Amino acid sequence: MTHPFGTQPALRHTPLSAEEKARSEVNFAALVAQKLVTDGRFRVSADTPELVELFQAVARRVGDTLGRPVVSYANGRYMVITFDQEEAPGRIDGGVRPAGE
Repeated sequence: MTHPFGTQPALRHTPLSAEEKARSEVNFAALVAQKLVTDGRFRVSADTPELVELFQAVARRVGDTLGRPVVSYANGRYMVITFDQEEAPGRIDGGVRPAGE
């Protein structure tokens, strides 16, 4: 379908079903846990409240799985999940880098 110059159709996000949310949480938790153990942080694009909520649940699950405090930071565009700053005494920034890196 052709759109007039300078206009784009509005993007519509289809909400995840309860089953999709549950599967996503489990599958992302394994990935995030691996990334935290190897790199100390995980960054993902999370530009909707639904994605922020999903990755907050993932962060809680990862903390429970690893037995270490995990924190998450969201800025409306990205979300960073990392170990709690107090758990890494030698790291001043807790593993969080500015969004541009």
